[in-house]
Amino acid sequence: MNRPSLKKLIPLLLLIFTIAGIIGFFYEEICVYINDGVFAKRGTTYGPWIPIYGFGSLFIFFLTNRFRKKPWLVFLVSTVSCGLLELATGYVLDHFFHMRLWDYSIVILNWGNLNGYICVRSVITWGLFGLLLMYGVLPPLEKLQAKHPKVFNVVAIVPFAIFALDIILSLTLK
Repeated sequence: MNRPSLKKLIPLLLLIFTIAGIIGFFYEEICVYINDGVFAKRGTTYGPWIPIYGFGSLFIFFLTNRFRKKPWLVFLVSTVSCGLLELATGYVLDHFFHMRLWDYSIVILNWGNLNGYICVRSVITWGLFGLLLMYGVLPPLEKLQAKHPKVFNVVAIVPFAIFALDIILSLTLK
């Protein structure tokens, strides 16, 4: 597999980050609805995206891209690496910033709960998201980028810029 040039890689990563943030937002909306019976805006941003899913997708991309022909390995690496990302992020936010953005100890299907930061359901979900990213999202993005590189760059950069601005505003205005 050829490594893409930086000129191609950066827009691809920006779009992956944005798409994953949006998918994560809707996933969490569904989970909260199942758990609590109500829809509640999740995340710390104003828009319909959650940054940790974007960062998780980048972890998955960089750690599993070379294993794309081995779905079981993509699942395993995604599960472990993003489980550790979620654990570390939850711990740091809780202990250093006194922010508890999620707590799996109070939700259904929370087997293997580790101080509420991760549980088996959450890490398996990361593994499934890894499979979705590498086999469902990435191939059509790569095809679109190859066929229409200039359009792809606009489609990648504009939503990411809005997402990034939202993150900055959310951190500074709240």
